[in-house]
Amino acid sequence: MPKAFDYVKKTKKTLAVIFIIWLALIFIAPLTLPSGSVDDLDGKIGNMDNTDVISEMNPLAAVMYALGDINCHQMTSNSFYLNGNEMPFCVRDTGIFIGLAIGSLISLFFAPKFRWTALIILILPILIDGGAQMVSDYVSFNELRLVTGILCGIGVTYFLGYLAENSVKRVREQARKS
Repeated sequence: MPKAFDYVKKTKKTLAVIFIIWLALIFIAPLTLPSGSVDDLDGKIGNMDNTDVISEMNPLAAVMYALGDINCHQMTSNSFYLNGNEMPFCVRDTGIFIGLAIGSLISLFFAPKFRWTALIILILPILIDGGAQMVSDYVSFNELRLVTGILCGIGVTYFLGYLAENSVKRVREQARKS
């Protein structure tokens, strides 16, 4: 069943490329705009709150900022700035995307043995930090948001790698029984 493991490796490579390109586009978008032209994107998740600003952007930036507008609160205080422009996604989301890229590379090149405790350690910080903000007066800070996002992204790819490899193992076991 080597072909199945080749398929897992190809899938991991494809995901790594997708996550790296996505991450690059998030950082490239504010660089393609005039310095200081994007600020105060505060809005609500699920809404297009900044269509007036986005309509003035080049196509690449417009797509990235529209995706951010729909999927992220884009709170100015919780966002990084690049080229004097607020980035299309908040710090925590950017951290998640960084973690997805890093985690996909780790999964591709090292294929760490899966442990539930490792997954919990990677995911729990974002649940505690983000959850505490949702249910209390606790206010996190951007460096912590970034770190918890990165750990979460790594955890997601760690789990995806486990699922892919576990699926192949199950198919292999069923083939042996047949």
